[in-house]
Parts: sequence; structure tokens; C-alpha cells
Amino acid sequence: MPTNYIGIGLFILVGMGFTGATFAAAALIRPSNPNPIKLEPYECGVPGVGDARDRFHIRYYVLAMLYLVFDLEVVFLYPWAVQYDKLGLFGLMEMLVFVAILLIGYFYAWKKGALDWV
Repeated sequence: MPTNYIGIGLFILVGMGFTGATFAAAALIRPSNPNPIKLEPYECGVPGVGDARDRFHIRYYVLAMLYLVFDLEVVFLYPWAVQYDKLGLFGLMEMLVFVAILLIGYFYAWKKGALDWV
């Protein structure tokens, strides 16, 4: 019974050895010339302003969540479009109801000001 796991253990050991050897070779080959600009968290040529751990306004998160919700809901349109011939009129009506619910949610978010980026 334990002999069945020898191949798995050998595979794990070879993988760990290859990983360690790769990191060791990279440490020996790579140049080591630290620079304060290279150590900054965001290299863009513009000096950093403020702390990297600043809080973001809640509207950013709300807008991101709305984007994900509406984007993922639109993904449901693809399988419907692929199977449109098989679904017929019932599938069309069902998708129209689905799109109507999406539009109601979109207009609700719009009226509440969730889409304003200010």
C-alpha cells in the first residue's frame, strides 16, 4: 500500500528540488544594485504622494461592485445566444425579463447616484 505513494513523493521532492535550485541560481546570477527609486512600491517616475495605505472613498468600492454585478450578468447572455434556436419564443421572453430586471437595477443605481464618480 505505501509503495503506491512512492511516485507521488518522488514527484514532490523533484519539484521542490527544482524550485530551490532555480531560486539559488537566480540569486547567484542576478545583479544586486539597490536604489531608493527601485525600492518604491510604484515605479512611475512620479514621486509618491501620501501613504500607500490611505483609505479609498466608499464610492470606489460601490462602483467596482456594480461593475462586477452587471458584467457578470451580461455573461449570462452568451449561453442564451448560443442556444437561441433551441429555446424559441419562451427563451426570448425569459431573456427579455432578465434584461428588464437588469435595466431596472441599473436605473435604480443611476438614480441613487452610485454611478457618479466624484
